[in-house]
Amino acid sequence: MTGTPHPPHVPRISRRGLLAGTAASAASAALLAAGTGRARAASVTTQSADGFAGVSALGLTGTTGGAGAPVVTVTDADTFLDYCDRNEPYVIQVAGTMRITSKQGVRSNKTIIGLGTDAEITGGGLDLYRRHNVIIRNLRFTNAEDDAISIQQSSHHVWIDHCEFSSGADGLIDIVRGADYVTVSWNHFHDHSKTMLIGHSDANGSQDRGTLRVTFHHNFFDGTDQRHPRVRFAEPVHVYNNYFRNNRLYGVASTEDAGVLVEANYFENVSHPTYSGYDESGPGRIVERDNVYVNCGQPQTLGTVVEPRTYYGYSLDPASSIPSIVPAGVGVGVIA
Repeated sequence: MTGTPHPPHVPRISRRGLLAGTAASAASAALLAAGTGRARAASVTTQSADGFAGVSALGLTGTTGGAGAPVVTVTDADTFLDYCDRNEPYVIQVAGTMRITSKQGVRSNKTIIGLGTDAEITGGGLDLYRRHNVIIRNLRFTNAEDDAISIQQSSHHVWIDHCEFSSGADGLIDIVRGADYVTVSWNHFHDHSKTMLIGHSDANGSQDRGTLRVTFHHNFFDGTDQRHPRVRFAEPVHVYNNYFRNNRLYGVASTEDAGVLVEANYFENVSHPTYSGYDESGPGRIVERDNVYVNCGQPQTLGTVVEPRTYYGYSLDPASSIPSIVPAGVGVGVIA
């Protein structure tokens, strides 16, 4: 195993939770001062994401969202969508349930973070279309009419962290059409089939090649059927320290010459942990190393993949510790 392992007792998520902790520590004052959305001045500690969202590229030094901008707490859907659609940077703190429809746009330079354990977006999803520098944390997404989160059309530097996703009509997260520099970390996915897609279609290589660099780490794919993720054209996609459990169809699929590194994950009751090629899509390159397989089929591998360390440094938790670390640390209410 490469890198320096973290012992299971080290509270890794507290380091990543600095921004959320700062915003949430002001929650009481925000609720009193903001009402249904009145912005107040506040100092928010800047923090960039890790993985690809933390890479300096395309004019950004990582992903900081609305850090340093006004903080607003929203308690109704209309006010929430109004702030999402503003051009100015904001930290948008979500209190309670936002009932929306379809896919609603989010503009650049936003942090959208749930307060406590019951912040929820239901009925619709969030759409990032040619946007950048967006952080989405500590939110529960349920029953989206389309995708719960869609990152598309050259959007870049997006961090999705400590959220919970279930029961959408289409994908839970789609990263497509030239999107780039995205990290998906410490999320809980359950009660769904087609979980995550990278790359729009087999015919979209001209737009997608050379983009779609994504890191997935410390996520819990809990009984979801497939696409954890399914990848076209992208390289590298880095899938490390995730917990795959009872995934009926497959774990990770690399297709259309994508390059995917699957590293130090824990697979349990997964008949097909990794695929090269899937359905009508041609084979992709996939490297697996230092994974644990319990009651699983043989992983498929093919070729070589660009090392993520070409872009960023990282350390690994031992794969054997993932069933204890990940369920205890994923989802909402952990960083609040």
